[in-house]
Amino acid sequence: MFAVIRTGGKQHRVAANDRIVIERLTADAGDAVEFDDIIMLAPDGEAPLVGDAVPDAARVFGKVVEQTRGPKLLIFKKKRRKNHRRMRGHRQDLTVVKISGVSLDGSVPVAAAAEAPMAAVATPAVEEQRIAELVE
Repeated sequence: MFAVIRTGGKQHRVAANDRIVIERLTADAGDAVEFDDIIMLAPDGEAPLVGDAVPDAARVFGKVVEQTRGPKLLIFKKKRRKNHRRMRGHRQDLTVVKISGVSLDGSVPVAAAAEAPMAAVATPAVEEQRIAELVE
């Protein structure tokens, strides 16, 4: 199963055990992350689900490997015959994420649960179940 997710203004095709480099996330190395902005989902052996056909509960789970920076990009501006030159540089902050699994119903994959504690990442269905147990 694979999915196409949107994060940081870009789209990424991900599957279980993939390592992706994305725009900076506010998470530390080792933290579990959850992506819910899914554009396309392709279950194994079935037709792909695109756009509104993707269930709202679908999630992609991952683990932050490291926070890093991209290569230095040089910006050089020049106005000819004016002796005007400007050199600037820029390095983008990036996050490396290892995808633990893709879920249609929002449940945490078994491999992801074994790797990192996912207690901090609770899905709405899990929260509703916990509230129902407390009320009873």
